[in-house]
Amino acid sequence: MNRLIIGISGASGVIYGIRLLEMLKDAKDIETHLVVTNGGKLNISLETGFDIKDIEQMADVVHSDRNLGASIASGSFETTGMIIAPCSMKTLSAVVNSYAANLIVRAADVILKEKRQLIIIPRETPLHLGHTELFYKASLMGAHIVPPNPAFYNNPESIDDIINHTVGRVLDLAGVDNDVVKRWKGV
Repeated sequence: MNRLIIGISGASGVIYGIRLLEMLKDAKDIETHLVVTNGGKLNISLETGFDIKDIEQMADVVHSDRNLGASIASGSFETTGMIIAPCSMKTLSAVVNSYAANLIVRAADVILKEKRQLIIIPRETPLHLGHTELFYKASLMGAHIVPPNPAFYNNPESIDDIINHTVGRVLDLAGVDNDVVKRWKGV
């Protein structure tokens, strides 16, 4: 069984983390481990109509962001990788600086030290030099930075189409087969 950690931090774009859980909830070969920060919970209430309990029910395992003794806080607990969607600049800074004050950052630190897949979907723009330096440093450490910039070659007709395409591409990076992405077939 593949285990995939989903972290939702306090940034705009919580729908990306939620959509990941929606797409993975019926996957037979993937066990999802969810961590949501207090800021993430606040943004869920501000940006969506979802209740946190409904989101937690989509995950196989839910961890408190304060539980630094959770299974996912150890490298001996085997996982495929981790997706932080969305990733606040505070969380990104903590990951880059190994400041594991909560479970999202501790789990990301473990993922990086074990050379597993860490995918970061940052919050919206604009960005300043400090933000882009954090992206650079995180990528040097092995993380994939995946800004949720929409693709238009797939002719999206709705916001859901845009969200689904981004989430599908993230699942591609995580090695999860999906039929969400409209594949480019050439001209």
